[in-house]
Amino acid sequence: MKVLANDGISQSGIEALEAGGFEVITTKVAQNQLENFINENAVDVILVRSATQVRQELIDACPSIKLIGRGGVGMDNIDVDYAINQGLHVINTPNASSSSVAELVFAHLFGMVRFLHQANREMPLEGDTRFKDLKKDFAGGTELRGKTIGIIGFGRIGKEVAKIALGIGMKVIANDGYVGEAIINIPFYNGQSIDVNIETQPFKEILKHSDFITLHVPNQKQYIVGEDEFKLMKDGVGIINAARGGVIDEVALVNAIDSGKVKYAGLDVFEKEPTPEIQLLMNPDISLTPHIGAATLEAQDRIGKELAEQIIKLLSE
Repeated sequence: MKVLANDGISQSGIEALEAGGFEVITTKVAQNQLENFINENAVDVILVRSATQVRQELIDACPSIKLIGRGGVGMDNIDVDYAINQGLHVINTPNASSSSVAELVFAHLFGMVRFLHQANREMPLEGDTRFKDLKKDFAGGTELRGKTIGIIGFGRIGKEVAKIALGIGMKVIANDGYVGEAIINIPFYNGQSIDVNIETQPFKEILKHSDFITLHVPNQKQYIVGEDEFKLMKDGVGIINAARGGVIDEVALVNAIDSGKVKYAGLDVFEKEPTPEIQLLMNPDISLTPHIGAATLEAQDRIGKELAEQIIKLLSE
């Protein structure tokens, strides 16, 4: 059987698939050429990340496809229900990238509270002429220890965020429509660990009492955080979105930054990817990354292995 990893796959994933008797094709095929390529090569499995779209039209036009795999969690670029109704397997890798996304959240948080995103812009330009001024500008940092972090969406990634937050001495509060409480196990390098029980709270309570808010929810039909939600937050709040574009109203976010309601903002995802609004990109108060939450070497290695294991189990039976 042939596997087209159109958005790439780790070497460990390739090796596992080949050991299972699969031929792996890593050619990057343009979206408008995908149908012809799949049919000409009789591809059985197509693996994607967030770039390639697998819609109903492609599924109908490519009868050789037996399985669609998403290297990551969100599957909004795949017509999942339609594919399943057509008898196809649809898989993803919900466990593989949780730690990577959680660590990126804290990369933004640590950077923002010490103004690294701003200092790294200003130092190359004026560090040699305005050093003392820049030192004064960026000297008013704050610590995360002792602060309250509100986690909206307490699934796998939200729980990984909680582990790090608890480890550095933050108070953790969380909201989730499906999770009432969770025991967070914090493991240490020497084999010891501690358990912390966290009961979820109403959404508005998270908004009111958090010093920092991070979102970890799937794709939504409407904003979770907009103008009304910002009004409920503390003055000087910090907010991170490493989930999906469209979870936060970006216009309301910019207005909240301008008014001083939001002091820190970090975005890894955007409403208009891959062309985010210029007002966001040029805003010196926003810490920015180009949707790299799962893009660590370790996560990609885990994703490749997890995809391979599922494919071999489903198609080798």
